[in-house]
Amino acid sequence: MFSLFQKIPTISTQELAKKLPENIELLDVRTPQEYRSGHIAKAKNVPLNKVGGYTAKADQVYVICQSGMRSKQAAKVLMKKGYDVVNVRGGMNLWTGRTVGGK
Repeated sequence: MFSLFQKIPTISTQELAKKLPENIELLDVRTPQEYRSGHIAKAKNVPLNKVGGYTAKADQVYVICQSGMRSKQAAKVLMKKGYDVVNVRGGMNLWTGRTVGGK
């Protein structure tokens, strides 16, 4: 049962890096422009304003944005839809791994 005060599980960018080899679903909820400027290879771009219509292929979904604020909002939307969601703390600002796209 979803509650407004339900705490959204979070992981650090380092923990996310360790999970990437697994078959996880990672959503990047930044704008397409931000996404193109550099993203994690496995991340699928679903901007925050489109998250409500998104259907995940996995039971557990990891959500990332630039700083962690939009991904937190997206996580709430996905939780209401019944998904097991994990927010990536600090977002791309703290990501030190490889990215694709951008400069």
